[in-house]
Amino acid sequence: MSNLPDWAPEFNSPLDEKMGFQLAELSAERVVGSIPVEGNEQIFGILHGGASGVLVETLASLGAYAHGRTIGKVGVGLDLNVTHVHSATRGRVTGVATAVKLGKRVAVYSVELRDDEGTVTATGRLTCQMIDPR
Repeated sequence: MSNLPDWAPEFNSPLDEKMGFQLAELSAERVVGSIPVEGNEQIFGILHGGASGVLVETLASLGAYAHGRTIGKVGVGLDLNVTHVHSATRGRVTGVATAVKLGKRVAVYSVELRDDEGTVTATGRLTCQMIDPR
């Protein structure tokens, strides 16, 4: 059984492809996906903080899109916050985005990133404004 809706493949962006993003689960309430550390490191050989930010925003944005489909809206990012708490040096980093608020005007997601050993590498939050589609 797939944890992805039929429409999920249409949201594979060029940046997601460059980063090696893999989506595992997608609903308005919860989104799970990962990126490899390799190819996304900074100069010191650890996962780049910007890569963590992209993963947080990608997961939460997908959740906001799933939510928006139920109310005729689309989510656009208003505020992104990422706190890095542990370095990732190998394997994959997996994020879980959990809905905090699914409203008509605002959707908020809390995201936790973990390495293959289960250590939290970063936490984040994305707030999306829900707008009418163009």
